Amino acid sequence: MKHIMVVFGTRPEAIKMCPLVKELKTRKNVRISVCVTGQHRTMLDQVLEVFDVAPDHDLCIMKENQTLFEITINILNAIRQILQNERPDMVLVHGDTTTTFATALACFYLQIPIGHVEAGLRTYKIHSPYPEEFNRQAVGIIAKYHFAPTEQARQNLLKEGKPADQIYVTGNTAIDALKTTIQKDYYHKELDWASGSRLILLTAHRRENMGTPMQQMFCAIKRIIAETPDVKVIYPIHLNPLVRQIAYAVFNGEERIHIIEPLDVLDFHNFLARSYLVLTDSGGIQEEAPSLGKPVLVMRDTTERPEGIAAGTLRLVGTEEENIYLSVKKLLSNNEEYDQMSQASNPYGDGFASKRIADILMGDGE
Repeated sequence: MKHIMVVFGTRPEAIKMCPLVKELKTRKNVRISVCVTGQHRTMLDQVLEVFDVAPDHDLCIMKENQTLFEITINILNAIRQILQNERPDMVLVHGDTTTTFATALACFYLQIPIGHVEAGLRTYKIHSPYPEEFNRQAVGIIAKYHFAPTEQARQNLLKEGKPADQIYVTGNTAIDALKTTIQKDYYHKELDWASGSRLILLTAHRRENMGTPMQQMFCAIKRIIAETPDVKVIYPIHLNPLVRQIAYAVFNGEERIHIIEPLDVLDFHNFLARSYLVLTDSGGIQEEAPSLGKPVLVMRDTTERPEGIAAGTLRLVGTEEENIYLSVKKLLSNNEEYDQMSQASNPYGDGFASKRIADILMGDGE
């Protein structure tokens, strides 16, 4: 019987890998085991609970104020014994996290094949996003199977010399996750507070945006609030203390900006579905929001998801205050601009990526 191990460690990975785990567990003649590194802890556990996925192995590596050095070293040390004992026929990893990179490296050392879910995203700027761009490219060198979410991602991999018969365009499993999480009768007191207003859902946490860039982001939002009485902002704030320090300093006293604790995946997706537009420096939200018809302004200078830009669902607005301010103002004041973005076709899939990946894996060697 074939043994496939699925490894992930952060909240975004879990959101995108749990639908695949659930799909694989419906298949015959295969053993599926799940290993979580715990790179995130509370936020990871919330996702596992929503999708009813129980890990077979938990490395529990998370420490307060952990560095990239510590995450990488601790994962390598902890996962080695599990891989040696289990000897899976394949390990599936996702995207661009340090968990993904360290796991792929461990598998390379042990000559265990890697399947890379959400492969082929590129900015070709090694420090943007950091360290994610490096992680993706490094895993791409190691992987046997490349499950690319879009044709553009496939083309990136082909240009890098990856064998065409090892690349599969599947769509993105993030879209699959929405089938589980979105609820018509969903209620939350924060959404009740925002009722009757145009809700901007804000997320901001990237390492490269710490300091002045993040301060400028928040100052732009503060200006929008001051000028637009029917707009409210909900910001599920990241756990990083530096993010919190900047946010509370800028937003202190703003009654129409609610800073709340991080939301679990079910809550966040339903907040997303009920928002008017999204301001983010995140990656996954660039895929999720277009599926729900929500315009996304990406507060970064680069994106590894150019398909959304080309389709018109995303717009890169950088991190400078004036550009963010003007971009949000245009969407709030120009219905035609808003409709063009909100009604653009979602380029990231149809919600059946997990099924396609499982079909490919089960067809191999059977």
